Amino acid sequence: MNKLPSLLSYVLVVVATTLAVNLISGHSAFAAGDAKAPDRTAGNGPYKRLILRGGIIINGEGAPARGPMDIVIENDRIVKIVNVGNPGVPIAPTRRPEARPGDKEINIEGQYVMPGFIDMHGHIGGSADNIPAEYVFKLWLAHGITTVREPGSFNGIDWVMEHVKRSENNSIAAPRIVPYFMFGLGLDENITTPKQAKKWVKSIAKKGAKGIKFFGSTPEIMTAALTEAKKHGLKSMMHHAQLDVTNMNVLDSARLGLTTMEHWYGLPEALFEHQHIQNYSPDYNYNNEQHRFAEAGQLWQQAAKPGSKKWVSVRDELLSLDFTLNPTFTIYEANRDLMRDMNADWHKDYTLPTLWEFFQPNRNAHGSYWFDWTTDNEIAWKKNYQQWMSFINDYKNHGGRVTVGSDSGYIFKIYGFSYIRELELLREAGFNALEVIQSATINGAEALGMADEIGSIRVGKKADLVIVGENPLRNFKVLYGTGHFRLDENNKPIRAGGVNYTIKNGIVYDAKLLLAQVRTMVEEAKIKKIESVKRAKN
Repeated sequence: MNKLPSLLSYVLVVVATTLAVNLISGHSAFAAGDAKAPDRTAGNGPYKRLILRGGIIINGEGAPARGPMDIVIENDRIVKIVNVGNPGVPIAPTRRPEARPGDKEINIEGQYVMPGFIDMHGHIGGSADNIPAEYVFKLWLAHGITTVREPGSFNGIDWVMEHVKRSENNSIAAPRIVPYFMFGLGLDENITTPKQAKKWVKSIAKKGAKGIKFFGSTPEIMTAALTEAKKHGLKSMMHHAQLDVTNMNVLDSARLGLTTMEHWYGLPEALFEHQHIQNYSPDYNYNNEQHRFAEAGQLWQQAAKPGSKKWVSVRDELLSLDFTLNPTFTIYEANRDLMRDMNADWHKDYTLPTLWEFFQPNRNAHGSYWFDWTTDNEIAWKKNYQQWMSFINDYKNHGGRVTVGSDSGYIFKIYGFSYIRELELLREAGFNALEVIQSATINGAEALGMADEIGSIRVGKKADLVIVGENPLRNFKVLYGTGHFRLDENNKPIRAGGVNYTIKNGIVYDAKLLLAQVRTMVEEAKIKKIESVKRAKN
């Protein structure tokens, strides 16, 4: 770890914090215009006693699928999981838990039941302005996401904490929200001393934060903040921004107590063997995002190769520190295939016009850097992914914790859909299907310190569940809200799948109804946009 002169260190803190708001969030301040979620009208329950009949359970801990099983839930707690038969034969009624007067029973025979998914990198707002929280929440729930780690809280502390509380008491239709405040959030001045860092950490702990989102700082300030965070039981995550990564790469921050890294930033830098600084071209300018992302696509080629001494030493030290990797492959996928993400099936019906406009090339918007994106840019990124995925898979194979995050709202990625795409990308990285589900459920719960409550299907845990009609272990595409495109028995193309039910905090949500409500929101927004254009012309 290199210590910079104190004056330069302070400058970097100021620059990094400013860019965290301006570039990372995509605009100059918090998205105060983002509409708060309305009171909940979707979902049924909670029920005093709920019985799910005949499902096939994928428990999230790595065990193979098993069913048919009946799951008995009382006041949002799983109290019984009963084996009621075998595939291909009728279920014997005598084996089933008996229903009591007033029980709610749902027949899910032949459907697959998994723990509710955990999105470890889900922004409610902070990208385009005027993205209604209702839109974000319903897309998450419609894709089986019951818990979201909210990194940065770009809409402001009070705005986010209001939604945290309303979600927990079921007054809004939303996943559980675990707030990680951006380092320095809520202050008028930047944090430039260890004393200020400790004071800020104490203040956010009192306000209900569960963790801190860092972008970069000096070793002295990071040490103070992480030490204080540990005292208050706060966890941490970090996007190791290029502006400060020479000061602190992933290995440096993990040694200080950081619990999770985001994306890939800081990891290849920890794997450098023949250099200390990324090989930037002479005309590189960080504020030019095409420069930033084009050259980031060459970064893994500068790192130690798989299986090398350096690779193994970095991997093993991170393992010894019980460090969590949250790769968010999905958010950078357009870098290797722009046309695929621009033309994804769901944009037509599920992408709000204001979000679609935000995605278009724009030198003043974060993540909209398609100024002149070339074949060679995409090929470089394909090679980038190969080595990045190799490290993530190798880390998992040696017992490391890998989680699932989407970072939706940027780079042609929308909520819910991009989370399912992340599952597919973990399969591409080499994870088998059960390992992917494990990353999406119990691994996230462990990283959040919530594994005793959520993350797997076990007696005594909360009944956070996602139920889908087709086998996701065979094909994750059946989890998309748009379904899986295939031929039916009549040789007709159909869309099969989609989540049927998402259960969170005892509320049973009809996922397809939520999707229909989102489609209505998008259609109404498009009509308003057309009317607005007409008025402007007149």
